[in-house]
Order: sequence, then structure tokens, then C-alpha cells
Amino acid sequence: MARAFVGVGSNLGDREATIRGALAELGAAAGVEVVAVSSLEETDPVGYLEQPRFVNGAAELRTELPPRALLELLLAIEARFGRDRSAAAPQGPRTLDLDLLLYENERIDAPGLVVPHPRLHERGFVLRPLAELDPALEVPGNGPIQKLLAGLH
Repeated sequence: MARAFVGVGSNLGDREATIRGALAELGAAAGVEVVAVSSLEETDPVGYLEQPRFVNGAAELRTELPPRALLELLLAIEARFGRDRSAAAPQGPRTLDLDLLLYENERIDAPGLVVPHPRLHERGFVLRPLAELDPALEVPGNGPIQKLLAGLH
């Protein structure tokens, strides 16, 4: 079983209920176990600022799915919770955001799949939940999570 981390977020509707429902669906999928879920925190939007505040967090998974299959599962769950990536503005409002942040210690740069998530090391709302789940976590290519967090201040 591979260890993976997924970022979770929502800024439309009942944000926490949506995230919890999506995580329940993820944990019910074949070959996926949700091991731990961070605290959820309310955060300001990044980039496109004229939108509601987000609720963000992260989940640690154990999975038999390879990275591409896990990403496809995440996208399918987003769609079932009302997200239409093709119709939305980049960084715009969304019912649900499930980002594959880390998959083992792999570095993947393939069409539609980049791991670690390309902006993970720049975003406190991603780093804080990851550090809560595993304070000793190393981000491939970027180093220890605690050093990345300290560099944001």
C-alpha cells in the first residue's frame, strides 16, 4: 500500500459537510483507506480574490491505486459533488477541491499529473494540515515540511 496525501477544500455551499462527504466516499472506494484527516481551517482565497472564503485541510491515505488512478478517482468524486472543472475559472469558486499533493516519495511530471503538487511548498493552507498529519514529512524536491512552513513567515 502506498502512502498519499490529498488536499481538500471547498468555498461553496455547506463546505465542511461537502468535505466530510467526499472523504467518506474516498474512504469507501476500493483500494483506498483514509488513515487520518487534519483539522479544517477557514482560509482566504488565493489568486482570484472575489469569492467566498475556503475551508481547507488534508487527508492521509493508504492506497493500492497508482497515482494516475488515484487522481482519476479524486476528479470523479469532485464531479459527483458538483464541480465542473471545464466551466470554472482557474482558482475560482468551487464546491469541492481534491488535490493529489504527495504520493510516496515520488516526483511525477506527466500531462495532467504533477506530484508533488506544484504550488504545495508556497501555500500555508496546504502545508499546515500536512504538518499536522506528519510533522516529520519530507516534500520530495523541497525538503522538510517544517522548514517550508517556517519559510512562509
